[in-house]
Amino acid sequence: MSATISRRVSGKDTTQKYSKVCPLANFGRKMGLPSTMDAPPSRQVVIVGAGPAGATAARRLALAGRRVRLLDRRSFPRHKPCGGGISARALLRFPYLERELSRIATHTVRRLYLEGPGGKSTAIESDRPAALMIRRVEFDDLLVSLAVDAGAELIDDADILQARESPDEIELTSRDGRQFSARVVIAADGVHSVVARRLGLNPGWPAASVALDMMEETPRARLRDLDPSTLWVSYAHDPSGRLGDGHQNAAEGYAYIFPKRDHVNIGIGYVLSYYREALDDSPYDLQRRFIDDLRRRRIVEGESVRENFTPFLIPVGGPLRSPARGRVLLAGDAGGFVNGFTAEGIYYAMVSGELAADAVLADDPRPVADRYCRMVDSEIGDELRDSVLLQRYLFADTRRVGKVIEGARRERAMTKLILDFAMGRLSYRTLRRRMLMRSPLLAAHLLWAHLTT
Repeated sequence: MSATISRRVSGKDTTQKYSKVCPLANFGRKMGLPSTMDAPPSRQVVIVGAGPAGATAARRLALAGRRVRLLDRRSFPRHKPCGGGISARALLRFPYLERELSRIATHTVRRLYLEGPGGKSTAIESDRPAALMIRRVEFDDLLVSLAVDAGAELIDDADILQARESPDEIELTSRDGRQFSARVVIAADGVHSVVARRLGLNPGWPAASVALDMMEETPRARLRDLDPSTLWVSYAHDPSGRLGDGHQNAAEGYAYIFPKRDHVNIGIGYVLSYYREALDDSPYDLQRRFIDDLRRRRIVEGESVRENFTPFLIPVGGPLRSPARGRVLLAGDAGGFVNGFTAEGIYYAMVSGELAADAVLADDPRPVADRYCRMVDSEIGDELRDSVLLQRYLFADTRRVGKVIEGARRERAMTKLILDFAMGRLSYRTLRRRMLMRSPLLAAHLLWAHLTT
């Protein structure tokens, strides 16, 4: 079953064909919501990139009556390499999600297995689901359909190559020559954001600020984890097994098994500068060896499938110092809104996308870029900055990773705090305060890092 939406875009017929998760595009009008197509030019917003950040922003703006044009270089549904894990607090932050997720394959987990150098490991279990496991091909398509429902106009196959800022508007040009303009542009076009680069907001990420994630998403019939109730993570993962847990720099990487309902995502990742300097193997050789080792340890069954393997980059160096300028707002990976310790990005993408929309809608005399920067810094700024400091602190010494794993096993009260945060029961500020009270040495290190960066 499918629904097809046809409309005139840039003088030619464009047809978007969705899977069954996409309802009729005029549903918002049937519910009495204002039409965004009649909005004056000053109320138009162009969003580049229809992933979680862009689609969330588009939905928010369209529901408020703004004319929204949501551009993406691909047609939906489309494949998107990603682990596909979302902390359960997203359901509290975005209440409409819980109802809508029933339309796609969603798997929840309550148990985390954490492994570190030297074989140290522990398992943590919560009293309710702590993480959601989704496939991005389905999840992103769902979010886009919700934006279209609300009245946003999706324009796919629009690969933006040029961006120019004039006194009155931002002008964008696609590969096929189409032009789009608006007074405000939300750039959610990923880690390689063309808009950010063309307009000088981000000339490029240094190799120490991005991770090379190498993963495959394979049907369970061909490759599967033997315990689909558990999220499996190896931190400071060392493919050679030489580092152990002595006093030395840890491998600046991670590995994971994310169980899905009908698939499994298995991946391995390293900070790009570390990968270039310390590892000789090609991305797929690392992946294949990793899965071979998991199979030998009776953690998975089956074989790696080369055609399902997709390496990609994740920004893990924290948000840009200025994720907005003028009337251009960067959201999601384009702005660096990814947790540097866990590499989780979907939650922060949705938060930054919604806050970008709120900044546009706010009745506030300050410039829209200032409004946006204040909003994202207030809600997720401390959390993301601390995640990078924690990442660097742990990677500096393998013993620190081991202590974290041992602490998770011994300090059940602290572990419960972290789980409560993941499930949305606890704010980050409260978590941070309570954890630093329990760990004075870590508190001193973080304070010193804040003062010297």
